[in-house]
Amino acid sequence: MVRTRIAPSPTGSDVHVGSIATALMNYAWAKKNNGQFIIRIEDTDRTRIVEGGEAQMLKTLKRIGLVADESPIVGGPYAPYRQSERLDIYKKYAEELVAKGKAYYCICTPERLTKMRNEQQTKKQIPKYDRLCLKKQDQISKIKDQTPHVIRLQIPEGQIKFNDAVRGEITIDAKNIDDQVILKSDGFPTYHLGVVIDDYLMKITHVIRGEEWLPSTPKHVILYRAFGWELPVFAHISLLRNPDKSKLSKRKNPVWTSYYLDQGIFPEALLNYLALMGWSHPEGKDIFSLEEYIRVFDIKDIQTSSPVFDPVKLEWMNGMYIRQKSIRQLADQILEFYKDKKLDEALVEKSIPLIQERIKKLSDYLTLCEFFFKAPEKYEIDITDKKDFFGKVHSELEKVADWKALAIGESLANLAKKLEIKNSQFFADMRMVITGKKISPPLNESMEILGKNECLKRLTIN
Repeated sequence: MVRTRIAPSPTGSDVHVGSIATALMNYAWAKKNNGQFIIRIEDTDRTRIVEGGEAQMLKTLKRIGLVADESPIVGGPYAPYRQSERLDIYKKYAEELVAKGKAYYCICTPERLTKMRNEQQTKKQIPKYDRLCLKKQDQISKIKDQTPHVIRLQIPEGQIKFNDAVRGEITIDAKNIDDQVILKSDGFPTYHLGVVIDDYLMKITHVIRGEEWLPSTPKHVILYRAFGWELPVFAHISLLRNPDKSKLSKRKNPVWTSYYLDQGIFPEALLNYLALMGWSHPEGKDIFSLEEYIRVFDIKDIQTSSPVFDPVKLEWMNGMYIRQKSIRQLADQILEFYKDKKLDEALVEKSIPLIQERIKKLSDYLTLCEFFFKAPEKYEIDITDKKDFFGKVHSELEKVADWKALAIGESLANLAKKLEIKNSQFFADMRMVITGKKISPPLNESMEILGKNECLKRLTIN
């Protein structure tokens, strides 16, 4: 059975959009093959853990809809595996490697290691452990229980070869690889030991992850072979880039997934956009459902070029999803998005035909439509010198019996002609007094929704 996983670390305040893109590929590949998708929290680097980070990550994964198929504890599909709860397992397997002569105990102090590496750098050598402790294993094994120690992987000689489903065969010379610490003195595994043991015990068949882990993969291959385990399929995907091709980072654009969801980007639109990061639909489509993506996705089609994550393109795509909604569907989503504001449901529904083609995310709605729910408290352009003009408009609109957009528009156009004011200036002033803004939904239709009494009231400015 195909089994894939997403294994985030709670070292940030949320899940990076790049991690969601990776999770999506893992999820799709599992579902396409009637397999299983696992969530595992890699929390062994205790110095970098952000308080509340794990809870936020799991909340975001739930919001985006990437549901795990298996949980180690009672608690539903979002109860993950946690490495910090599996320390005895890592210790057992690390000591097994020592017994097999594939790893060894090391009692070198941080001071000695720092001095050694500084000397190597001075001599322009590759910084590597000098294996001093490997030569003293008999002695160290007798005192290790009373002495702080780590376990190091003994890197074999020769070349390390493995196949990557995206990048083909890769060969690394083992002489350039350090004897990696795999179990730290505090009993926690390093990433390398933890990921290999967990992927094996959880029967992960495909390791689909970012290319930043490619340099670590030879160490993982060595570990698999040291244990005598079959390798999974490795597939290293390219990292997301900013539109200027720089590395995607929060210094240039928001990178946390919850930011985009909180802006009113639909989860399905975000997944659709991220599906196009490093992959193309075989029919060249931009818009497609998660179900369709699962059906047509294939690892062999993953591209090696670095995909560009463009928030502007994401908003465009979300706008396409907005326009596919019925008025009732969009009204429900706007009401839910602004539930704390308790918007008038009838007004929201009436306003949607005016703005559905204009907004790109749910948070755009009140920017355009707040005037429907309360009169402007300030105006983008000062109109206090136009009281006489608005008085004349007030008198004209009082005569409109059938308060519909067409009749309102005709009355205003006739008044503009009578006063010899250009339509552009006349309606710009009207838009300002009614909405408070230079840009708004269609004015006549907005005034119909607001009602005659409210419009006349707004024409009376202090």
